[in-house]
Amino acid sequence: MRKITQAVIFVGGQGARLRPLTLTTPKPLLRIHGKPFAEYLVELLKRNGIEEIIFLTGYLAEQFPAYFGDGSKFGVRIRHSQGLVEDETGKRLQRAKPLLNEEFLLLYGDNYWPLNLEKLIKHREKTSAPNLVTVYERSDPSKKNNILVGETGLVEIYDKARKASGLNGVDIGFFILSRKALDLLPEKNVNFEETVLPKLIAKKELAGFLTHQPYWSLTDNERLPGVTQALDPQRKVLFLDRDGTLNVKAPKADYIKTPEAFVFLPGAIEALVALTKKGVELYVVSNQPGIARGALTLDTLNQIHKKMERELGVYGVHLNGIYFCPHGWDSACDCRKPKPGMFFQVAREHNIDLSHAVFVGDDERDKEAGDAAGVSTILVESEEGIATAYAKLWA
Repeated sequence: MRKITQAVIFVGGQGARLRPLTLTTPKPLLRIHGKPFAEYLVELLKRNGIEEIIFLTGYLAEQFPAYFGDGSKFGVRIRHSQGLVEDETGKRLQRAKPLLNEEFLLLYGDNYWPLNLEKLIKHREKTSAPNLVTVYERSDPSKKNNILVGETGLVEIYDKARKASGLNGVDIGFFILSRKALDLLPEKNVNFEETVLPKLIAKKELAGFLTHQPYWSLTDNERLPGVTQALDPQRKVLFLDRDGTLNVKAPKADYIKTPEAFVFLPGAIEALVALTKKGVELYVVSNQPGIARGALTLDTLNQIHKKMERELGVYGVHLNGIYFCPHGWDSACDCRKPKPGMFFQVAREHNIDLSHAVFVGDDERDKEAGDAAGVSTILVESEEGIATAYAKLWA
């Protein structure tokens, strides 16, 4: 697998939708928990093996070298390609072309996504395309998409106006580009995506990496709270399987069918009390195929969960969310573990960076689901549960 060691970040925009915050500070340098948003991107890139970063600056350009310098204090090389405020993204790339490697990662300076560069590279190589764009997949008809990624993994349509039918996602940046792709830019001041992406699509040279992993965009005041929550360095998030992790598991091929049958495993409550005292957010994610099989109803499941919450509440433990898949084992749903759908749902609803979360389960399917979601996963024995994992959790 070819290694990519250089990243390029667009940071030249004026951030008009975040005024008055951006009247004196460029948008990527706005402070989130005491440090610039762009510093979180630098840390993310460094964790993914990036050795050199080039900022494509424009608006209040001098503030970037003033803060980041040559990158030595951040453990990477940083260079700054200064353009004009009125430069479009294509012009910014043209100016920086002499600095670019044959292949590089290209980011929008206002989007944060839990990057796994190795996965992007593997997907690109699978399609044999020299270029790639990361696409957040969504089927909500109220959302306007701008990209169609086909079954082959190649991008089939890019529509900046978001008017075409059949589009299945929105590009969030995190491009892998060959420097040759920039040969498709004209000399004039143009938008990179609008100009180059359709040409790459026509040549079948643009792969699309579809993801349900949430991203956070520092675009306007409405989204600022979500960004702040997702990037909180003090936040601790724990996902918990239910049966065999929190409570005594039913015999094989059977289910917990009544509130009375729900019994916490030894030490489970004590572990949750200790985690609560550490400020850990607790989310239960559980397969409940007994509903699809008629072994219990949704109402009964809710009663079981109310009992679970009531017993924990006596000890001051609050569950931040209980999520379950009611479908059968032969269902094609996205929520049944080993699929990661429940994790993505929780992450969307609670602004969670899954790459910093932990999951405790008791089944190999839990491990598969956690890996697919990008969550660090700990497996325990069904007879012992969460109590045996406690020592590994934020000790």
